[in-house]
Amino acid sequence: MSDHTFTPGPTPNTVRSTNGTILTVPEGWILLQPGDAALTRRVKAAGDHWIVQVKKGRKVFSRGVWAPAATIERIRADLEAERSTEGFAKKKEAEARRRDKAQAEYVENFLGAVVAFLAFHGNYADLADRLAKAVTDHATPVGSGTVARTKRIPVEQRAEAAVIAWMRHGTTGYEGMVIPRVRGKRRDVRRMLARRSHELLERYRRGEPVGEECPLKKALANGPYGHADASPLPVPRRIV
Repeated sequence: MSDHTFTPGPTPNTVRSTNGTILTVPEGWILLQPGDAALTRRVKAAGDHWIVQVKKGRKVFSRGVWAPAATIERIRADLEAERSTEGFAKKKEAEARRRDKAQAEYVENFLGAVVAFLAFHGNYADLADRLAKAVTDHATPVGSGTVARTKRIPVEQRAEAAVIAWMRHGTTGYEGMVIPRVRGKRRDVRRMLARRSHELLERYRRGEPVGEECPLKKALANGPYGHADASPLPVPRRIV
């Protein structure tokens, strides 16, 4: 954290520094809640401010920015004046169209990557299309926070990870498993389930006969994120 970044303090008008010191917010300051990115950026650039954040796991969440009330209100008024103009409205409409177009293109590309990863035998082309659409619908919405939204890995890897994640929740007993709170245990269970999911996918790639009791077929029949009644994985409900 930088010198002006803190975590919430024990009371509403205090913050905690990185060394644990409790500081009282200067008089005349107010907390600008997160939600308006443009306003927050301008307030930060305007002068003195304190950023409040909390870390949960690997993610950092904003709890707002403390700054002089006069500064926040002045910048808010300026922004409202800008946003009331016709030019601003047209600009926002153009930006929305660009975002919608980019999102539509990404969804189409991701869907193609999922179909390519599945590579089902022609006998199961329809099932591949339904699975690819279910995975894509779940994984690609903006703000979903799924692996499909990351840019750190190629789209081919995102597609594979999204399929395996969908199958973990939709075709296995993962949700009902009792997994010990031991470091690395949940990761090991996920790897085991991923191997079994890959084995199931291979059956469809080879075009082998698959009965209607197949958990993948049942999950797709139950909806985009339905749970099968039976798991393809011969694993216990309690993992030890």
